[in-house]
Amino acid sequence: MMVCMSSVWQRGSVFARRLRKQDWACSLAGLSHRYYSTKTAPQIPGMEYQDAICTLNTLQTNASSLEQVRRERSHPQLQLQAMRGFLERAGLTVEELDHLNIIHVTGTKGKGSTCAFTEQILRSYGFRTGFYSSPHLVQVRERIRINGQPIGKELFTKYFWHVYGRLDETKDAHGGTMPAYFRFLTILAFHVFLQEKVDLAVIEVGIGGAYDCTNIIRRPWVCGISSLGIDHTQILGDTIEKIAWQKGGIFKPGVPAFTVKQPEDAMVMLRSRADETSCPLWACPELEDYQADCGPLHLGLAGQHQRSNASLALQLSHTWLQKRCLPGLEAVSVCTSPCPGSTDKSFPSTSVENTAGRQVASFKPSPIMIKGLADTEWPGRNQTLKHGAVTYFLDGAHTMRSMQACVHWFRETAAQHERNSSGPVARVLLFNATGERDSAVLLKLLVPCHFDFAVFCPNITEAIASCNADQQNFNVSVENMLTRCLDNERSWHLHNGMGNTKGTRLLIEDSLVLEKKADTLVFPCILSALQWITQGRDSVLADSAKRDLPVKPSVIAKAAPLRDAAEIHILITGSLHLVGGVLKHLDTASSK
Repeated sequence: MMVCMSSVWQRGSVFARRLRKQDWACSLAGLSHRYYSTKTAPQIPGMEYQDAICTLNTLQTNASSLEQVRRERSHPQLQLQAMRGFLERAGLTVEELDHLNIIHVTGTKGKGSTCAFTEQILRSYGFRTGFYSSPHLVQVRERIRINGQPIGKELFTKYFWHVYGRLDETKDAHGGTMPAYFRFLTILAFHVFLQEKVDLAVIEVGIGGAYDCTNIIRRPWVCGISSLGIDHTQILGDTIEKIAWQKGGIFKPGVPAFTVKQPEDAMVMLRSRADETSCPLWACPELEDYQADCGPLHLGLAGQHQRSNASLALQLSHTWLQKRCLPGLEAVSVCTSPCPGSTDKSFPSTSVENTAGRQVASFKPSPIMIKGLADTEWPGRNQTLKHGAVTYFLDGAHTMRSMQACVHWFRETAAQHERNSSGPVARVLLFNATGERDSAVLLKLLVPCHFDFAVFCPNITEAIASCNADQQNFNVSVENMLTRCLDNERSWHLHNGMGNTKGTRLLIEDSLVLEKKADTLVFPCILSALQWITQGRDSVLADSAKRDLPVKPSVIAKAAPLRDAAEIHILITGSLHLVGGVLKHLDTASSK
Protein backbone atom coordinates (compact mmCIF):
# COMPACT_ATOMS: atom_id res chain seq x y z
CA MET A 1 0.00 0.00 0.00
CA MET A 2 1.06 3.59 -0.54
CA VAL A 3 1.41 5.96 2.37
CA CYS A 4 1.29 9.67 2.96
CA MET A 5 4.80 10.63 3.93
CA SER A 6 3.96 13.20 6.56
CA SER A 7 1.34 11.03 8.26
CA VAL A 8 3.56 8.12 9.28
CA TRP A 9 7.11 9.45 9.45
CA GLN A 10 8.62 8.21 12.68
CA ARG A 11 10.17 10.35 15.39
CA GLY A 12 13.90 10.93 15.00
CA SER A 13 13.99 11.26 11.22
CA VAL A 14 15.34 14.47 9.72
CA PHE A 15 12.51 14.43 7.19
CA ALA A 16 10.01 13.73 9.93
CA ARG A 17 10.86 16.91 11.78
CA ARG A 18 10.38 18.88 8.58
CA LEU A 19 7.26 17.16 7.30
CA ARG A 20 5.20 16.09 10.30
CA LYS A 21 2.07 18.22 9.83
CA GLN A 22 -0.82 15.95 10.80
CA ASP A 23 -1.87 13.19 13.13
CA TRP A 24 -0.70 9.75 11.91
CA ALA A 25 -4.16 8.25 11.82
CA CYS A 26 -6.00 10.57 9.47
CA SER A 27 -6.76 14.25 9.26
CA LEU A 28 -10.21 14.85 7.85
CA ALA A 29 -10.68 18.56 7.08
CA GLY A 30 -10.06 19.56 10.67
CA LEU A 31 -12.00 16.66 12.16
CA SER A 32 -10.13 15.89 15.36
CA HIS A 33 -11.95 12.78 16.56
CA ARG A 34 -11.99 9.21 15.27
CA TYR A 35 -15.11 7.07 15.21
CA TYR A 36 -15.27 3.33 15.61
CA SER A 37 -18.88 2.21 15.50
CA THR A 38 -22.01 2.69 13.50
CA LYS A 39 -23.52 4.71 16.32
CA THR A 40 -20.80 7.34 16.32
CA ALA A 41 -20.04 7.53 12.62
CA PRO A 42 -19.85 11.21 11.62
CA GLN A 43 -22.71 12.73 9.70
CA ILE A 44 -20.65 15.38 7.94
CA PRO A 45 -21.52 15.19 4.21
CA GLY A 46 -18.75 13.58 2.21
CA MET A 47 -16.76 12.52 5.27
CA GLU A 48 -18.27 9.13 6.01
CA TYR A 49 -16.23 7.22 3.44
CA GLN A 50 -12.85 8.59 4.51
CA ASP A 51 -13.72 7.95 8.14
CA ALA A 52 -14.59 4.35 7.28
CA ILE A 53 -11.21 4.00 5.55
CA CYS A 54 -9.38 5.50 8.52
CA THR A 55 -11.13 3.04 10.81
CA LEU A 56 -10.31 0.19 8.42
CA ASN A 57 -6.66 1.21 8.57
CA THR A 58 -6.61 0.54 12.31
CA LEU A 59 -6.93 -3.14 11.38
CA GLN A 60 -3.70 -3.15 9.38
CA THR A 61 -1.33 -5.79 10.67
CA ASN A 62 1.86 -4.25 11.96
CA ALA A 63 5.28 -5.83 11.52
CA SER A 64 5.35 -7.44 14.97
CA SER A 65 1.98 -9.07 14.41
CA LEU A 66 3.16 -10.38 11.04
CA GLU A 67 6.13 -11.96 12.77
CA GLN A 68 3.75 -13.58 15.27
CA VAL A 69 1.71 -15.01 12.39
CA ARG A 70 4.86 -16.54 10.93
CA ARG A 71 5.75 -18.12 14.29
CA GLU A 72 2.26 -19.64 14.50
CA ARG A 73 2.54 -21.31 11.09
CA SER A 74 2.96 -24.64 12.88
CA HIS A 75 -0.81 -24.53 13.54
CA PRO A 76 -2.09 -22.75 10.42
CA GLN A 77 -5.47 -24.47 10.54
CA LEU A 78 -6.25 -22.20 13.49
CA GLN A 79 -6.32 -19.27 11.07
CA LEU A 80 -9.29 -20.71 9.19
CA GLN A 81 -11.04 -21.45 12.48
CA ALA A 82 -10.53 -17.83 13.49
CA MET A 83 -11.83 -16.65 10.13
CA ARG A 84 -15.00 -18.72 10.53
CA GLY A 85 -15.46 -17.19 13.98
CA PHE A 86 -15.14 -13.65 12.63
CA LEU A 87 -17.54 -14.50 9.81
CA GLU A 88 -20.16 -15.68 12.29
CA ARG A 89 -19.67 -12.63 14.50
CA ALA A 90 -20.38 -10.51 11.41
CA GLY A 91 -23.71 -12.31 11.01
CA LEU A 92 -22.70 -14.64 8.17
CA THR A 93 -22.23 -18.39 7.88
CA VAL A 94 -20.05 -20.50 5.61
CA GLU A 95 -23.24 -22.17 4.38
CA GLU A 96 -24.46 -18.85 3.01
CA LEU A 97 -21.31 -18.56 0.91
CA ASP A 98 -22.42 -21.64 -1.03
CA HIS A 99 -25.09 -19.45 -2.65
CA LEU A 100 -22.48 -17.19 -4.26
CA ASN A 101 -21.64 -19.76 -6.98
CA ILE A 102 -17.96 -19.01 -6.48
CA ILE A 103 -15.04 -19.26 -8.88
CA HIS A 104 -11.93 -19.52 -6.65
CA VAL A 105 -8.55 -18.65 -8.19
CA THR A 106 -5.00 -18.78 -6.84
CA GLY A 107 -1.50 -18.65 -8.31
CA THR A 108 1.73 -16.69 -8.08
CA LYS A 109 1.54 -14.74 -11.31
CA GLY A 110 -1.56 -13.91 -13.32
CA LYS A 111 -4.31 -14.84 -10.89
CA GLY A 112 -5.74 -11.32 -10.93
CA SER A 113 -5.67 -11.15 -14.73
CA THR A 114 -7.30 -14.60 -14.92
CA CYS A 115 -10.07 -13.39 -12.62
CA ALA A 116 -10.52 -10.23 -14.70
CA PHE A 117 -10.87 -12.25 -17.93
CA THR A 118 -13.31 -14.67 -16.26
CA GLU A 119 -15.46 -11.94 -14.72
CA GLN A 120 -15.66 -10.03 -18.01
CA ILE A 121 -16.70 -13.14 -19.95
CA LEU A 122 -19.51 -14.04 -17.56
CA ARG A 123 -20.64 -10.43 -17.24
CA SER A 124 -20.84 -10.33 -21.02
CA TYR A 125 -23.40 -13.12 -20.81
CA GLY A 126 -25.61 -10.85 -18.72
CA PHE A 127 -24.85 -12.29 -15.28
CA ARG A 128 -24.54 -9.98 -12.29
CA THR A 129 -20.96 -10.52 -11.15
CA GLY A 130 -19.05 -9.97 -7.94
CA PHE A 131 -15.25 -9.79 -8.04
CA TYR A 132 -12.96 -9.72 -4.99
CA SER A 133 -9.28 -9.01 -5.61
CA SER A 134 -6.18 -7.56 -3.97
CA PRO A 135 -4.34 -5.32 -3.61
CA HIS A 136 -6.08 -2.13 -4.62
CA LEU A 137 -4.23 0.44 -6.70
CA VAL A 138 -5.80 3.75 -5.66
CA GLN A 139 -8.91 3.18 -3.53
CA VAL A 140 -9.67 0.22 -1.33
CA ARG A 141 -13.17 -0.22 -2.77
CA GLU A 142 -11.52 -1.40 -6.01
CA ARG A 143 -11.12 -4.74 -4.22
CA ILE A 144 -14.88 -5.29 -4.17
CA ARG A 145 -16.53 -4.95 -7.58
CA ILE A 146 -20.08 -5.38 -8.81
CA ASN A 147 -20.47 -5.85 -12.56
CA GLY A 148 -16.84 -4.92 -13.08
CA GLN A 149 -16.99 -1.59 -11.24
CA PRO A 150 -15.71 -0.81 -7.74
CA ILE A 151 -18.63 -0.41 -5.38
CA GLY A 152 -19.53 3.23 -4.79
CA LYS A 153 -18.43 5.17 -1.75
CA GLU A 154 -21.93 5.27 -0.28
CA LEU A 155 -22.38 1.53 -0.70
CA PHE A 156 -18.94 0.79 0.74
CA THR A 157 -19.61 3.07 3.69
CA LYS A 158 -23.02 1.53 4.43
CA TYR A 159 -21.77 -2.05 4.37
CA PHE A 160 -18.51 -1.21 6.13
CA TRP A 161 -20.25 0.16 9.21
CA HIS A 162 -22.76 -2.68 9.16
CA VAL A 163 -20.00 -5.32 9.34
CA TYR A 164 -17.61 -3.33 11.52
CA GLY A 165 -20.37 -2.52 13.98
CA ARG A 166 -21.27 -6.19 14.48
CA LEU A 167 -17.64 -7.17 14.99
CA ASP A 168 -16.97 -4.27 17.34
CA GLU A 169 -20.05 -5.04 19.45
CA THR A 170 -18.93 -8.65 19.95
CA LYS A 171 -15.22 -8.15 20.50
CA ASP A 172 -15.39 -7.91 24.31
CA ALA A 173 -16.89 -11.39 24.44
CA HIS A 174 -14.01 -12.66 22.31
CA GLY A 175 -10.97 -11.29 24.08
CA GLY A 176 -11.11 -7.92 22.31
CA THR A 177 -10.13 -9.49 18.99
CA MET A 178 -10.91 -7.93 15.63
CA PRO A 179 -10.05 -9.37 12.22
CA ALA A 180 -6.94 -8.05 10.54
CA TYR A 181 -7.21 -5.82 7.45
CA PHE A 182 -7.42 -8.51 4.74
CA ARG A 183 -9.68 -10.78 6.78
CA PHE A 184 -12.07 -7.90 7.37
CA LEU A 185 -12.19 -6.97 3.70
CA THR A 186 -12.83 -10.61 2.77
CA ILE A 187 -15.78 -10.75 5.16
CA LEU A 188 -17.00 -7.41 3.83
CA ALA A 189 -16.81 -8.68 0.25
CA PHE A 190 -18.86 -11.78 1.07
CA HIS A 191 -21.42 -9.59 2.85
CA VAL A 192 -21.65 -7.17 -0.09
CA PHE A 193 -22.05 -9.96 -2.66
CA LEU A 194 -24.81 -11.61 -0.64
CA GLN A 195 -26.65 -8.35 -0.03
CA GLU A 196 -26.32 -7.28 -3.66
CA LYS A 197 -27.54 -10.69 -4.86
CA VAL A 198 -24.84 -11.40 -7.42
CA ASP A 199 -25.23 -14.40 -9.72
CA LEU A 200 -21.63 -15.41 -9.10
CA ALA A 201 -18.53 -14.25 -7.26
CA VAL A 202 -15.00 -14.47 -8.63
CA ILE A 203 -12.72 -14.71 -5.59
CA GLU A 204 -8.98 -14.16 -5.87
CA VAL A 205 -6.87 -15.77 -3.14
CA GLY A 206 -4.76 -13.35 -1.10
CA ILE A 207 -1.60 -15.37 -0.34
CA GLY A 208 -1.16 -19.10 -0.87
CA GLY A 209 -4.41 -21.01 -0.76
CA ALA A 210 -4.66 -23.70 1.90
CA TYR A 211 -4.72 -21.30 4.84
CA ASP A 212 -5.74 -18.11 3.07
CA CYS A 213 -8.81 -16.60 4.66
CA THR A 214 -10.76 -16.92 1.39
CA ASN A 215 -10.47 -20.70 1.77
CA ILE A 216 -13.39 -20.88 4.17
CA ILE A 217 -15.34 -21.36 0.94
CA ARG A 218 -16.74 -24.91 1.10
CA ARG A 219 -18.31 -25.46 -2.29
CA PRO A 220 -16.96 -23.34 -5.12
CA TRP A 221 -18.28 -24.18 -8.56
CA VAL A 222 -14.81 -24.34 -10.09
CA CYS A 223 -11.22 -23.58 -9.06
CA GLY A 224 -8.23 -22.28 -11.03
CA ILE A 225 -4.46 -22.07 -10.55
CA SER A 226 -2.45 -19.61 -12.61
CA SER A 227 1.31 -19.72 -13.11
CA LEU A 228 3.33 -20.71 -10.02
CA GLY A 229 6.67 -19.30 -8.95
CA ILE A 230 8.70 -18.33 -5.91
CA ASP A 231 7.12 -15.58 -3.79
CA HIS A 232 6.11 -14.99 -0.16
CA THR A 233 8.65 -17.63 0.87
CA GLN A 234 8.49 -16.80 4.59
CA ILE A 235 4.83 -17.77 4.56
CA LEU A 236 4.49 -20.35 1.79
CA GLY A 237 7.90 -22.05 1.77
CA ASP A 238 11.08 -21.66 -0.21
CA THR A 239 10.59 -24.32 -2.90
CA ILE A 240 8.17 -24.62 -5.79
CA GLU A 241 6.86 -27.87 -4.30
CA LYS A 242 6.00 -26.22 -0.97
CA ILE A 243 4.31 -23.34 -2.75
CA ALA A 244 2.35 -25.72 -5.00
CA TRP A 245 1.20 -27.61 -1.89
CA GLN A 246 -0.20 -24.37 -0.47
CA LYS A 247 -1.88 -23.38 -3.74
CA GLY A 248 -3.45 -26.81 -4.13
CA GLY A 249 -5.13 -26.27 -0.78
CA ILE A 250 -8.10 -24.66 -2.54
CA PHE A 251 -9.04 -27.98 -4.19
CA LYS A 252 -12.37 -29.35 -3.01
CA PRO A 253 -13.82 -32.87 -3.39
CA GLY A 254 -15.60 -33.27 -6.71
CA VAL A 255 -15.09 -29.60 -7.70
CA PRO A 256 -13.39 -29.31 -11.11
CA ALA A 257 -10.07 -27.48 -11.05
CA PHE A 258 -7.90 -26.18 -13.87
CA THR A 259 -4.27 -25.15 -14.02
CA VAL A 260 -2.03 -23.55 -16.61
CA LYS A 261 1.18 -25.32 -17.61
CA GLN A 262 3.43 -25.51 -14.54
CA PRO A 263 7.05 -26.49 -13.76
CA GLU A 264 7.19 -30.27 -13.48
CA ASP A 265 7.88 -30.33 -9.72
CA ALA A 266 4.91 -28.03 -9.14
CA MET A 267 2.68 -30.12 -11.40
CA VAL A 268 3.57 -33.31 -9.54
CA MET A 269 2.57 -31.70 -6.25
CA LEU A 270 -0.69 -30.34 -7.68
CA ARG A 271 -1.58 -33.81 -8.99
CA SER A 272 -0.88 -35.25 -5.54
CA ARG A 273 -3.05 -32.64 -3.85
CA ALA A 274 -5.86 -33.28 -6.34
CA ASP A 275 -5.68 -37.03 -5.77
CA GLU A 276 -5.79 -36.78 -1.98
CA THR A 277 -8.71 -34.34 -2.18
CA SER A 278 -10.66 -36.32 -4.81
CA CYS A 279 -10.60 -33.23 -7.00
CA PRO A 280 -10.67 -33.59 -10.81
CA LEU A 281 -7.70 -31.53 -12.02
CA TRP A 282 -7.17 -30.56 -15.64
CA ALA A 283 -4.38 -28.73 -17.46
CA CYS A 284 -5.44 -26.01 -19.87
CA PRO A 285 -4.54 -26.14 -23.57
CA GLU A 286 -2.60 -23.39 -25.32
CA LEU A 287 -4.70 -20.44 -26.39
CA GLU A 288 -3.85 -21.22 -30.02
CA ASP A 289 -5.70 -24.54 -29.68
CA TYR A 290 -9.08 -22.82 -29.38
CA GLN A 291 -10.67 -22.64 -32.81
CA ALA A 292 -12.53 -19.40 -33.40
CA ASP A 293 -14.22 -18.25 -36.60
CA CYS A 294 -12.59 -14.84 -36.21
CA GLY A 295 -9.06 -16.22 -36.35
CA PRO A 296 -6.53 -15.67 -33.53
CA LEU A 297 -8.13 -14.54 -30.28
CA HIS A 298 -7.51 -10.90 -29.35
CA LEU A 299 -6.92 -10.08 -25.70
CA GLY A 300 -7.69 -6.82 -23.96
CA LEU A 301 -4.59 -7.27 -21.76
CA ALA A 302 -1.17 -6.86 -23.36
CA GLY A 303 1.70 -9.31 -22.97
CA GLN A 304 2.45 -12.80 -24.24
CA HIS A 305 2.06 -14.21 -20.72
CA GLN A 306 -1.63 -13.23 -20.71
CA ARG A 307 -2.37 -16.01 -23.20
CA SER A 308 -2.18 -18.74 -20.56
CA ASN A 309 -4.34 -16.64 -18.23
CA ALA A 310 -6.92 -16.28 -21.00
CA SER A 311 -6.97 -20.03 -21.61
CA LEU A 312 -7.53 -20.65 -17.92
CA ALA A 313 -10.32 -18.08 -17.89
CA LEU A 314 -12.02 -19.76 -20.85
CA GLN A 315 -12.03 -23.09 -19.00
CA LEU A 316 -13.28 -21.53 -15.77
CA SER A 317 -16.11 -19.62 -17.44
CA HIS A 318 -17.02 -22.58 -19.69
CA THR A 319 -17.24 -24.88 -16.68
CA TRP A 320 -19.25 -22.36 -14.68
CA LEU A 321 -21.72 -22.02 -17.56
CA GLN A 322 -22.03 -25.80 -17.79
CA LYS A 323 -22.96 -26.00 -14.12
CA ARG A 324 -25.34 -23.06 -14.39
CA CYS A 325 -27.23 -24.75 -17.24
CA LEU A 326 -29.12 -27.20 -15.09
CA PRO A 327 -32.46 -28.58 -16.34
CA GLY A 328 -35.38 -26.29 -15.67
CA LEU A 329 -33.35 -23.10 -15.30
CA GLU A 330 -34.05 -20.21 -17.65
CA ALA A 331 -30.33 -19.49 -17.68
CA VAL A 332 -29.90 -22.45 -20.04
CA SER A 333 -30.41 -20.02 -22.90
CA VAL A 334 -27.08 -18.33 -22.20
CA CYS A 335 -25.13 -21.56 -22.41
CA THR A 336 -23.29 -22.07 -25.68
CA SER A 337 -22.21 -25.62 -24.88
CA PRO A 338 -24.23 -28.69 -23.91
CA CYS A 339 -25.18 -28.97 -20.26
CA PRO A 340 -24.05 -31.71 -17.84
CA GLY A 341 -25.15 -35.14 -18.98
CA SER A 342 -24.67 -34.37 -22.65
CA THR A 343 -22.20 -36.13 -24.92
CA ASP A 344 -20.04 -33.04 -25.46
CA LYS A 345 -16.49 -34.37 -25.09
CA SER A 346 -14.98 -30.92 -24.70
CA PHE A 347 -16.34 -30.68 -21.16
CA PRO A 348 -14.33 -32.66 -18.60
CA SER A 349 -15.84 -35.31 -16.42
CA THR A 350 -15.96 -34.52 -12.70
CA SER A 351 -14.67 -38.01 -11.95
CA VAL A 352 -11.22 -37.80 -10.38
CA GLU A 353 -10.14 -41.15 -11.76
CA ASN A 354 -7.14 -40.82 -14.12
CA THR A 355 -7.73 -37.09 -14.64
CA ALA A 356 -5.20 -35.41 -12.34
CA GLY A 357 -3.21 -33.04 -14.49
CA ARG A 358 -4.43 -34.40 -17.83
CA GLN A 359 -4.92 -31.75 -20.49
CA VAL A 360 -8.51 -30.85 -21.13
CA ALA A 361 -9.74 -30.52 -24.68
CA SER A 362 -10.12 -27.09 -26.17
CA PHE A 363 -13.49 -25.95 -27.43
CA LYS A 364 -14.86 -23.38 -29.84
CA PRO A 365 -15.33 -20.15 -27.85
CA SER A 366 -18.65 -18.43 -28.36
CA PRO A 367 -18.77 -14.90 -29.80
CA ILE A 368 -19.59 -13.66 -26.29
CA MET A 369 -16.47 -15.32 -24.88
CA ILE A 370 -14.35 -13.87 -27.68
CA LYS A 371 -15.71 -10.39 -27.01
CA GLY A 372 -15.20 -10.84 -23.27
CA LEU A 373 -11.50 -11.61 -23.73
CA ALA A 374 -11.08 -8.59 -26.00
CA ASP A 375 -12.96 -6.22 -23.67
CA THR A 376 -11.08 -7.15 -20.48
CA GLU A 377 -9.35 -4.34 -18.62
CA TRP A 378 -7.08 -4.73 -15.61
CA PRO A 379 -5.23 -1.52 -14.69
CA GLY A 380 -1.61 -1.60 -13.60
CA ARG A 381 -0.75 -4.72 -15.55
CA ASN A 382 1.01 -4.12 -18.90
CA GLN A 383 -0.82 -0.80 -19.08
CA THR A 384 0.21 2.04 -21.38
CA LEU A 385 -0.85 5.66 -20.83
CA LYS A 386 0.17 8.42 -23.23
CA HIS A 387 0.05 12.00 -21.96
CA GLY A 388 1.36 14.13 -24.79
CA ALA A 389 5.12 13.77 -25.03
CA VAL A 390 5.22 11.47 -21.99
CA THR A 391 4.28 7.78 -22.23
CA TYR A 392 3.89 5.69 -19.08
CA PHE A 393 4.35 1.93 -19.15
CA LEU A 394 2.91 0.50 -15.93
CA ASP A 395 3.30 -3.06 -14.72
CA GLY A 396 3.26 -4.22 -11.11
CA ALA A 397 5.70 -7.11 -11.71
CA HIS A 398 7.35 -8.13 -8.44
CA THR A 399 8.62 -11.69 -8.99
CA MET A 400 11.40 -12.91 -11.23
CA ARG A 401 9.06 -14.54 -13.75
CA SER A 402 6.66 -11.61 -13.85
CA MET A 403 9.57 -9.20 -14.29
CA GLN A 404 10.88 -11.28 -17.20
CA ALA A 405 7.43 -10.98 -18.79
CA CYS A 406 7.36 -7.25 -18.03
CA VAL A 407 10.75 -6.69 -19.70
CA HIS A 408 9.64 -8.59 -22.79
CA TRP A 409 6.44 -6.54 -23.00
CA PHE A 410 8.16 -3.21 -22.38
CA ARG A 411 10.97 -3.71 -24.89
CA GLU A 412 8.50 -4.75 -27.56
CA THR A 413 5.90 -2.06 -26.84
CA ALA A 414 8.35 0.79 -26.23
CA ALA A 415 10.15 -0.04 -29.49
CA GLN A 416 6.85 0.34 -31.36
CA HIS A 417 6.30 3.77 -29.78
CA GLU A 418 9.86 4.85 -30.52
CA ARG A 419 9.45 4.02 -34.20
CA ASN A 420 6.57 6.51 -34.30
CA SER A 421 8.44 9.21 -32.39
CA SER A 422 9.37 12.49 -34.09
CA GLY A 423 12.81 12.53 -32.47
CA PRO A 424 15.05 11.09 -29.74
CA VAL A 425 13.38 9.33 -26.81
CA ALA A 426 14.57 9.37 -23.21
CA ARG A 427 13.96 6.13 -21.30
CA VAL A 428 13.43 6.28 -17.53
CA LEU A 429 12.93 3.52 -14.98
CA LEU A 430 10.85 4.30 -11.88
CA PHE A 431 11.28 1.38 -9.49
CA ASN A 432 10.48 0.20 -6.00
CA ALA A 433 10.09 -3.19 -4.37
CA THR A 434 8.67 -4.15 -1.00
CA GLY A 435 8.68 -6.99 1.50
CA GLU A 436 11.08 -9.90 1.23
CA ARG A 437 11.51 -9.66 -2.54
CA ASP A 438 15.04 -9.71 -3.93
CA SER A 439 15.30 -6.30 -5.59
CA ALA A 440 18.76 -7.00 -6.96
CA VAL A 441 17.47 -9.94 -9.00
CA LEU A 442 14.60 -7.87 -10.39
CA LEU A 443 16.86 -4.92 -11.25
CA LYS A 444 19.34 -7.16 -13.04
CA LEU A 445 16.55 -8.24 -15.39
CA LEU A 446 15.85 -4.58 -16.21
CA VAL A 447 19.42 -3.65 -17.22
CA PRO A 448 19.01 -4.74 -20.90
CA CYS A 449 16.27 -2.11 -21.33
CA HIS A 450 19.01 0.56 -21.55
CA PHE A 451 17.47 3.30 -19.44
CA ASP A 452 18.87 6.82 -19.50
CA PHE A 453 17.86 7.32 -15.89
CA ALA A 454 16.94 4.98 -13.05
CA VAL A 455 14.79 6.67 -10.41
CA PHE A 456 13.86 5.14 -7.07
CA CYS A 457 11.22 6.17 -4.55
CA PRO A 458 9.17 4.55 -1.77
CA ASN A 459 5.46 3.84 -2.11
CA ILE A 460 4.61 7.26 -0.69
CA THR A 461 2.18 9.18 -2.86
CA GLU A 462 3.26 12.67 -1.88
CA ALA A 463 5.22 14.49 0.82
CA ILE A 464 2.45 16.82 1.91
CA ALA A 465 -0.50 16.42 4.25
CA SER A 466 -3.23 16.03 1.62
CA CYS A 467 -3.01 12.29 1.09
CA ASN A 468 -5.84 9.82 0.73
CA ALA A 469 -6.48 7.44 3.63
CA ASP A 470 -6.95 4.62 1.10
CA GLN A 471 -3.20 4.68 0.54
CA GLN A 472 -1.91 4.71 4.10
CA ASN A 473 0.23 1.87 5.40
CA PHE A 474 1.41 1.59 8.98
CA ASN A 475 3.26 -1.72 8.60
CA VAL A 476 6.70 -0.32 7.80
CA SER A 477 8.58 2.82 8.79
CA VAL A 478 9.44 5.45 6.23
CA GLU A 479 13.10 5.22 7.19
CA ASN A 480 13.04 1.56 6.21
CA MET A 481 11.37 2.45 2.92
CA LEU A 482 14.05 4.99 2.03
CA THR A 483 16.83 2.65 3.08
CA ARG A 484 15.37 0.07 0.71
CA CYS A 485 15.42 2.65 -2.09
CA LEU A 486 19.07 3.48 -1.46
CA ASP A 487 19.89 -0.24 -1.47
CA ASN A 488 18.07 -0.55 -4.79
CA GLU A 489 20.14 2.28 -6.20
CA ARG A 490 23.37 0.59 -5.09
CA SER A 491 22.23 -2.64 -6.75
CA TRP A 492 21.55 -0.75 -9.97
CA HIS A 493 25.03 0.78 -9.89
CA LEU A 494 26.64 -2.62 -9.38
CA HIS A 495 24.65 -4.21 -12.21
CA ASN A 496 25.73 -1.37 -14.49
CA GLY A 497 29.40 -1.59 -13.52
CA MET A 498 29.39 1.75 -11.75
CA GLY A 499 30.89 0.53 -8.50
CA ASN A 500 29.57 0.57 -4.95
CA THR A 501 28.13 3.82 -3.63
CA LYS A 502 28.16 2.66 -0.02
CA GLY A 503 28.72 5.51 2.37
CA THR A 504 27.13 8.21 0.21
CA ARG A 505 25.22 10.60 2.43
CA LEU A 506 21.72 11.86 1.82
CA LEU A 507 21.84 15.43 0.56
CA ILE A 508 18.80 16.99 2.17
CA GLU A 509 19.89 20.45 3.27
CA ASP A 510 17.67 22.50 0.97
CA SER A 511 15.88 19.87 -1.02
CA LEU A 512 13.75 16.81 -0.70
CA VAL A 513 15.76 15.14 -3.47
CA LEU A 514 18.41 12.60 -2.51
CA GLU A 515 21.19 13.19 -5.00
CA LYS A 516 23.65 10.55 -6.20
CA LYS A 517 25.13 9.77 -9.61
CA ALA A 518 24.12 11.47 -12.83
CA ASP A 519 22.12 8.50 -14.04
CA THR A 520 20.25 7.71 -10.80
CA LEU A 521 18.18 9.63 -8.30
CA VAL A 522 16.28 8.71 -5.17
CA PHE A 523 13.19 10.75 -4.35
CA PRO A 524 11.19 10.67 -1.11
CA CYS A 525 7.78 10.28 -2.76
CA ILE A 526 6.09 9.32 -6.00
CA LEU A 527 4.90 12.82 -6.91
CA SER A 528 8.36 14.39 -6.59
CA ALA A 529 9.83 11.60 -8.74
CA LEU A 530 7.18 12.04 -11.44
CA GLN A 531 7.53 15.81 -11.47
CA TRP A 532 11.28 15.59 -11.97
CA ILE A 533 11.07 12.91 -14.66
CA THR A 534 8.38 14.68 -16.71
CA GLN A 535 9.88 18.17 -16.40
CA GLY A 536 6.52 19.90 -16.69
CA ARG A 537 5.67 18.11 -19.95
CA ASP A 538 2.64 16.28 -18.52
CA SER A 539 -0.19 18.76 -17.96
CA VAL A 540 -1.81 16.45 -15.41
CA LEU A 541 1.25 16.63 -13.16
CA ALA A 542 1.72 20.33 -13.88
CA ASP A 543 -1.70 21.02 -12.35
CA SER A 544 -1.51 23.91 -9.89
CA ALA A 545 -3.12 21.68 -7.26
CA LYS A 546 0.01 19.50 -7.22
CA ARG A 547 2.65 21.54 -5.46
CA ASP A 548 6.16 21.28 -6.88
CA LEU A 549 8.72 20.30 -4.28
CA PRO A 550 12.01 22.23 -4.06
CA VAL A 551 14.78 20.78 -6.21
CA LYS A 552 18.45 21.73 -6.20
CA PRO A 553 19.86 23.46 -9.29
CA SER A 554 22.30 20.59 -9.78
CA VAL A 555 19.42 18.15 -9.92
CA ILE A 556 17.54 20.38 -12.36
CA ALA A 557 20.63 20.46 -14.58
CA LYS A 558 20.76 16.69 -14.72
CA ALA A 559 17.32 16.67 -16.32
CA ALA A 560 18.51 18.40 -19.50
CA PRO A 561 18.24 15.17 -21.58
CA LEU A 562 14.61 14.87 -20.47
CA ARG A 563 13.81 18.41 -21.54
CA ASP A 564 15.59 17.98 -24.88
CA ALA A 565 14.05 14.63 -25.83
CA ALA A 566 11.14 14.52 -28.25
CA GLU A 567 9.41 12.02 -25.95
CA ILE A 568 9.90 10.54 -22.50
CA HIS A 569 9.12 6.86 -21.92
CA ILE A 570 8.76 5.79 -18.29
CA LEU A 571 8.56 2.19 -17.08
CA ILE A 572 6.99 1.99 -13.61
CA THR A 573 7.47 -1.45 -12.08
CA GLY A 574 8.56 -3.54 -9.10
CA SER A 575 5.45 -3.04 -6.99
CA LEU A 576 1.70 -2.84 -7.60
CA HIS A 577 1.57 -0.33 -4.77
CA LEU A 578 4.01 1.91 -6.62
CA VAL A 579 1.91 1.58 -9.77
CA GLY A 580 -1.19 2.49 -7.78
CA GLY A 581 0.48 5.57 -6.37
CA VAL A 582 1.42 6.69 -9.88
CA LEU A 583 -2.11 6.11 -11.17
CA LYS A 584 -3.48 8.23 -8.33
CA HIS A 585 -1.65 11.19 -9.85
CA LEU A 586 -2.16 10.33 -13.52
CA ASP A 587 -5.80 9.23 -13.47
CA THR A 588 -7.63 11.78 -11.36
CA ALA A 589 -10.96 10.02 -11.91
CA SER A 590 -9.68 6.97 -10.01
CA SER A 591 -9.23 9.08 -6.86
CA LYS A 592 -12.75 10.49 -6.79
